[in-house]
Amino acid sequence: MFQLMTTVDNPSEHVYRVSEITSHIKLLLESSYPYIRVEGEISNFRPSSTGHYYFTLKDADAVLSAVLFRNRIPQLTFKPQDGMRVIAGGQISVYPQRGSYQLICETLERSGEGDILAMLEERKRKLAAEGLFDASRKKPLPLFPRRIAIVTSPTGAALRDILQVLRRRNAGIDIVILPTPVQGEGADLSIAAQIHRANVFRLGEVIIVGRGGGSLEDLLPFSSEAVVRAIAASEIPVISAVGHEIDTSLADFAADVRAPTPSAAAELVSKGREELLHRIISLKESLIQEMDHRIEKIRVLLRQFSLESLERQIKNILQPYYFRLDDAKERFILEFRNKLDTYKHRFELAYAQIQTSSPYEVLKKGYSIVRAKTSGQILRSAESCTLGEPLSIQFYQGAVDATVEKIIPTQNF
Repeated sequence: MFQLMTTVDNPSEHVYRVSEITSHIKLLLESSYPYIRVEGEISNFRPSSTGHYYFTLKDADAVLSAVLFRNRIPQLTFKPQDGMRVIAGGQISVYPQRGSYQLICETLERSGEGDILAMLEERKRKLAAEGLFDASRKKPLPLFPRRIAIVTSPTGAALRDILQVLRRRNAGIDIVILPTPVQGEGADLSIAAQIHRANVFRLGEVIIVGRGGGSLEDLLPFSSEAVVRAIAASEIPVISAVGHEIDTSLADFAADVRAPTPSAAAELVSKGREELLHRIISLKESLIQEMDHRIEKIRVLLRQFSLESLERQIKNILQPYYFRLDDAKERFILEFRNKLDTYKHRFELAYAQIQTSSPYEVLKKGYSIVRAKTSGQILRSAESCTLGEPLSIQFYQGAVDATVEKIIPTQNF
């Protein structure tokens, strides 16, 4: 597989320097294996003071030194340990000063995790597309819940940690334990059923769903569709507390709140009396400081104004309105007078017209009005009278009664 690169005619007779042969070996290995994936068991795991991970990969027949530099460590989804079977991806490198070779790891995953992670990523995309992870679905946690439902293994360390925190911080809180297996076949259906049961019977004001740490396979029930859908459908707020801080499950995305550990979940739902008292004192001090600040601000503002300056400012504000009022009053009086003169002139014209049309003006010229005394009808011709008929004659001033003694027709007049 390897071919020694040299310009020597007879390599078997040539004497190589150590650095020369090591350089040839380094070139051959690094060029032949620019990137490889190696499966093996971790042994002699030792984090260095500089933050790098040094360890050995081994199987039944051989060992291979490996290093994972600290810039790659944040990408890990687990903490490497001796005895853990992994698949390391990287480049073979030769260290000439020691005359050794090692695998420079770029990736490190649990053996068999690749397929699981791909499956979980596909499931995550599917459930996210249904909106089960949307922030709008998240419900706030009650500030001081009186009853907490815990869905976990009754014999696991997670339950002990939760109970210990609750007893220390708030011993008066009610706790309902809904036991369920947290790994293995059928665990996901049992977890989902307990979440559903907590909602049906209102067994708590908040639900903690979780377990302690474990391998990726151990945490799989909390990434099942049944558990994710049960959490998303829960009317009671759910806290996901699965594994350690670096562990992630799909339940974390569906839950209303994710806690890094079961103990942290217990701290979220239990407010100690001292913490509550401290919060009240802090709010009181903040309120007093805010009131003092506002009062002092008002005092500073008041110092800028004297009685005379306030009066002057008020006058400056009111003066334009006084001017507008005076102008409006003058316009009103002028328009009222103009209207009054117009109506007076119209009245005088109407009065003159009435006077001109008055029958008394005609009587003033010497005319009179003759009426039949019995009927009061105005007589306009002699023919309308009868002999001996009593008449009433109206003059401009006064009237007389008369009797018809003779009727003179118009043609003889």
